[in-house]
Amino acid sequence: MSVLTPPRDTAPTSRFARGPVSLVPALAQLLIWAGAAGVLGLWWADTASVTGTAGWLTGAGRITGLLAGYACAVLVALMARVPLLDHTVGTDRLARWHAMGGRYTVGLALAHALLIVWGSSLTVHSGVLQETTTLVLHYPDMLMATAGFLLLVGTGVVSARAARRRLSYETWHYLHFLTYVALFLAFGHQLSNGADFVGNRTVQLAWYALYVGAGALVAWYRFLLPLRRALRHRLRVVEVHPEAPGVLSVHLTGRRLTELRAASGQFFRWRFLAPGLWWTATPYSLSAPPLPHRLRITVKAAGGHSAALARLRPGTRVWAEGPYGAFTAARRSAPKVLLLAGGVGITPLRALFETLPGEVTLLYRARRPEDLALRGELDAIAAARRAVVHYAVSEPAGTPCPLTARALGRLVPDLAAHDVYVCGPPGMTEAARRALRAAGVPRHRIHHESFDF
Repeated sequence: MSVLTPPRDTAPTSRFARGPVSLVPALAQLLIWAGAAGVLGLWWADTASVTGTAGWLTGAGRITGLLAGYACAVLVALMARVPLLDHTVGTDRLARWHAMGGRYTVGLALAHALLIVWGSSLTVHSGVLQETTTLVLHYPDMLMATAGFLLLVGTGVVSARAARRRLSYETWHYLHFLTYVALFLAFGHQLSNGADFVGNRTVQLAWYALYVGAGALVAWYRFLLPLRRALRHRLRVVEVHPEAPGVLSVHLTGRRLTELRAASGQFFRWRFLAPGLWWTATPYSLSAPPLPHRLRITVKAAGGHSAALARLRPGTRVWAEGPYGAFTAARRSAPKVLLLAGGVGITPLRALFETLPGEVTLLYRARRPEDLALRGELDAIAAARRAVVHYAVSEPAGTPCPLTARALGRLVPDLAAHDVYVCGPPGMTEAARRALRAAGVPRHRIHHESFDF
């Protein structure tokens, strides 16, 4: 491979300036909490006084219901894959926000149902079971809301870690779509039974706008835009090339790929339209800077799907959703950068190694010398840009580099002044983050993005 000058990414970046990029996560959180405060303000403005146990229980049920309804719309928007959020907050961070918010939302929905039934039963002096039957069967839209509530709770159960470990990602992913059905079924009862909505046309329209807006984001960014791009760019497999034992690169071609505005370090969700592969969309990072008519991913055979890529034939059609992720040069805030890779985690870092300006050092760890995928390319890039590459292998009698503050400091002078991009197996990345913090690297300069959504 010949590398003369680092190509420039098509996505805009700022030179060592974190301002706009770092502000977006804080502004997004501020907006979410401001909306929650607005929802509480709605209840406050519509509540004259609260007296007695029944009144307090019913009031708490109204609050939890309002917050649960608001949170559902927020959760949908967070996972709509909006580029502004995805490219600044990061896909994995948004997924963590979504998972944490989902747990709170299910808890709020459960509390809402229990508190409303309990408060109502005390108000009318009836039993809890009798009042539950009355509410479900005789109040408008409550049968549908009950079905939606059960679907929401069921989705929360299968999303728990213990349950997810027993399900394939694809099964969990498609079951998760039931939350859209749950929200559709539960929406009507909020307006027809909620004391804060009945007779208040302005608030009803605002609630419609909230849900329609979240739904429109999902429809466009998760369904219509990927379909449009698939038809427009017509990605196809050109070649499958082995790189190391169990590691291969898939070369793809397409039309007008610069319109994707992909950047080194980002990933796509790839759907290969081949037998046994078409039904699953799997995230893989670009392992080379994107070119106007070429893209490349490098994959380790770690499961049935990735192993099947070795059998792809040239001409196979590909649908690619993306680009996603914030693991890009836009996160950089210092003139010096350390890229720390483990195993096949080299893939996004190899692309960054070629494109990041300034002083860049690469540390690549693997078990054996033959596991150092793309080594020839890395050496060529290092020679072309006068960069430093360190290879660390542990077998048979290699030069391991322990992930400790002392070892990393000896290898990379002035480590605390570097931005560090880390990509590798979960255990390795966690050990690296602890060592880097111990070496004095500020938390905001340690960049990592996980595919464990």
